[in-house]
Amino acid sequence: MSDIIQLLPDHVANQIAAGEVVQRPASVVKELLENAIDAGATNIKLLIKDAGKTLIQVIDDGKGMSTTDARMSFERHATSKIQKAEDLFNLNTKGFRGEALASIAAIAHVELKTKPTDEELGTCIKIEGSKIISQEFVSTGKGTSLAVKNLFYNIPARRNFLKSDTVETRHIIDEFQRVALAHSDISFLLHHNNNEVYHLKSGNLRQRIVAVFGTKMNEKLVPIDEKTDIVAIEGFVAKPEFSKRKRGEQFFFVNNRFIKSSYLNHAVVSAFDGLLEQGAHPSYFLYLTVPANTIDINIHPTKTEIKFDNEKALYAMLRATVKHSLGQYNVAPVLDFNRDAGLDTPYAFKSDAKPASVPKISVNPDFNPFKEEQYQKESNFSFKKEKPTESWESLYTSVESSNEQPNASLFEHQEEEKTQKTFQIQRKYVMSLIKSGVVLINQSLAHQRVLYEQFLESITVKEANSQQLLFPVKISFSSAEIEMIYTIKTELENAGFSFDEFTKDSVTIKGIPVSVTESKITIILEELLNDMNLEVPDASFSHFDVMAKSFAKTLSIKTGTLLSEREQESLVNNLFSCKEPTVSPFGKATFKTLTLNQIDNLFNS
Repeated sequence: MSDIIQLLPDHVANQIAAGEVVQRPASVVKELLENAIDAGATNIKLLIKDAGKTLIQVIDDGKGMSTTDARMSFERHATSKIQKAEDLFNLNTKGFRGEALASIAAIAHVELKTKPTDEELGTCIKIEGSKIISQEFVSTGKGTSLAVKNLFYNIPARRNFLKSDTVETRHIIDEFQRVALAHSDISFLLHHNNNEVYHLKSGNLRQRIVAVFGTKMNEKLVPIDEKTDIVAIEGFVAKPEFSKRKRGEQFFFVNNRFIKSSYLNHAVVSAFDGLLEQGAHPSYFLYLTVPANTIDINIHPTKTEIKFDNEKALYAMLRATVKHSLGQYNVAPVLDFNRDAGLDTPYAFKSDAKPASVPKISVNPDFNPFKEEQYQKESNFSFKKEKPTESWESLYTSVESSNEQPNASLFEHQEEEKTQKTFQIQRKYVMSLIKSGVVLINQSLAHQRVLYEQFLESITVKEANSQQLLFPVKISFSSAEIEMIYTIKTELENAGFSFDEFTKDSVTIKGIPVSVTESKITIILEELLNDMNLEVPDASFSHFDVMAKSFAKTLSIKTGTLLSEREQESLVNNLFSCKEPTVSPFGKATFKTLTLNQIDNLFNS
């Protein structure tokens, strides 16, 4: 039998390993930003073109690399972060495996320029698919500039699996935000297609959070600060009234490294017990500092999962700290059943020390409750005299005198009931009568289908009708959200929106679709941004589809809404006029039919 096991060539092994490290352009952004931080940079620039597919460049003012180090940095398992296995359990740097640059160079065109502080000339290295094209001395500034071009150029299958520019840009911004939030002492700059998205100056944690998520975030934050022998916790949680339906602004940092932990998230959510609405999620920015030898980071390629030595103690401390801060800043109500609020002395009385006055009592000696006229004249209070009820004999005389009218109204009512074809059940379902039985319609899902097809037709086929606002509405968003709205500006205009001005943290709207009310503009755009993050649009038509679904979900009739008979009939008629009346835009059944035989079987079984 011939031997069949072979050692893979280095370039093939590098491409396979790159699949774990580099999943999308955002993975490259994360690795390069972390390398710049490990190099001691105080100013970092991130330049992106075409959502990272064409260019990802990181420029820093760190300590730079020598010629030998610059060449060695692209070798697999070459690192300056650790020397022995024991160092894995005492990490104080972002990177440590020595795989990032080798993996990136295997699937892209890479150009590195670097110069240490004490050198006159720097080094420029160009690599394409793990092959070094050139290496030479160049005149460059202090620090490192690394440009990654044409990502996945030699793996077209991986490139085809990338999502649209909007989705990939969102992932890049997410990674940028995580790194920027972890290091508020470093200045960051992000440019996408030559447009400035973020320009973050160094400052404290609150300033960095507000700079990333917009000025409206400042009023939402409740500070957290607690230090123990096991862990030091600082950061902010958002007030309960600003909770969101989506899990967006939730950040855990352990030793300035972003992590994901459902266990610690449960600790924070339990601290908000009784303060959040059903289905709402709190926002938080929590920074945990623990001894480096009590955690294990080397358990996942993305390094976003960590094992703790004392997870239960961390859970209890985190929950207690958040709960304490909510109470300390009067966010959570404190109940004292032994205290009478009516006995609290106003602050003005405390300072003036006014003596209590004896209340005056006035008595009318001539008051007689049995004299009705006297009571009404002399009493200090006036009561509305009730209309006297008719005597019991009127029960019979009224029937005789108006014998025809009640019967007439009764028959009219019966006629109305005979002609009524729809009924609302528990303000959730609409029952419609048909020849073979009845149809049960979910009013919310049915209305979603109706609105979805109406929006899709108005956006793609008809010219959308827009109503101009008397006073333009200015809405605040984060820079990342503004960037996303700007990328779908054309589609929104086709839907009926009209924009006046875009700034770094706000957008001014002067026109909206006819079917949208002014009070729902913010809700619609926030829901649309969330849906755009979750969906996977690969063509311009998919943008329209996502928008139509988002609008339909936001504006549809909700469960619990009372519908008049006319509204019920209109919903039924509009539903069965749709091209696909059987399912909602999200694939759920809009109605169920019960035949007479099925109903009979319910009673015969």
